[in-house]
Amino acid sequence: QVRLVESGGGLVQAGGSLRLSCAASGRTFNQNRMAWFRQVPGKEREFAAGINWSGTSTYYANSVKGRFTISRDNPKNTVYLQMNSLKPEDTAVYYCAADPRSYYSSIYYNEGEFNYWGQGTQVTVSS
Repeated sequence: QVRLVESGGGLVQAGGSLRLSCAASGRTFNQNRMAWFRQVPGKEREFAAGINWSGTSTYYANSVKGRFTISRDNPKNTVYLQMNSLKPEDTAVYYCAADPRSYYSSIYYNEGEFNYWGQGTQVTVSS
């Protein structure tokens, strides 16, 4: 059974930092691009950050660029999202996702392209 399990969410004050982790099990994703999406209740899920299979290319939504950093450790089958200078508008449930296509690369990260999803981790930023 393929599983993506996020961890590291929590409550933090504005200006603070959190580091999310996404550990995969059941199959290896070191040939697949990965991404973090986030969702606020009542709103659509949105792309936050993406990384190609090798970790050499990263992509960010404008709203998080310069503050968030996505990275991966392929031997550990784990993806990370370092979030700095957090703002109240970053409050959301953060989801890890994996693209099923091996070695696929694109600058576009559309939710529908990702077949594997974690259960989400809540991030709350207080003002």
